[in-house]
Amino acid sequence: MNFDFIFNKFGFLGDDFLKEINKHAIVNTVKAKTEVIREGQKNKFVPFLIKGSIRVFTLNDGRELIYYYVRENDSCLMTFSSIFSDHISRIYAVAEEDSEVLLIPVSVMHDWLIQFPAINRLFYQEYDKRFSDVMNMVNEAVFHKLDKRILSYIKHQIDLKGDHPIKLTHREIATNLGTSREVVSRVLKKIENEGEILQSKEGIRIPENKNVSHI
Repeated sequence: MNFDFIFNKFGFLGDDFLKEINKHAIVNTVKAKTEVIREGQKNKFVPFLIKGSIRVFTLNDGRELIYYYVRENDSCLMTFSSIFSDHISRIYAVAEEDSEVLLIPVSVMHDWLIQFPAINRLFYQEYDKRFSDVMNMVNEAVFHKLDKRILSYIKHQIDLKGDHPIKLTHREIATNLGTSREVVSRVLKKIENEGEILQSKEGIRIPENKNVSHI
């Protein structure tokens, strides 16, 4: 059990709650590219990410539409929201890298919401972050051209994983942005010619005179 994470995340709820966490919570390690949950699956746990990153998305005709990324110290809002209805997942979640997750059984979380109502503060904060993420996703999909979306995606992955250059296949970018590999290849060549990126065997790099961080 990662006691530093638990105290930093839940310490404001008091010693009684920390004892409950130690009694009921489970810590799991999830390997990169592993599916955490899929659409239609029953949610048995509410997850809190200790380290790593998880991609949350939906599928339409085999193409992904990314809603948001769960980062360290975050939870998955859509998983939490499902426990108030039928407990059925409406999203897919896949680990982007080796990750460590704190899992709280849904039945226990229901009891805690009554016993420790201040825990709702965590989910109000999470809702605010995720709503902003989804709004940004909608704005990019509707108003931004594909070259801007691809460049934004690359920068986001660099911020998320800390790798620069970053290894991303054209097919991976296409799947995550809901387009084809051929289109992504053409766009990457275009923005490379424009000096926005550099491509090599080591991966994709943002030139030093460009701003890597977009968050």
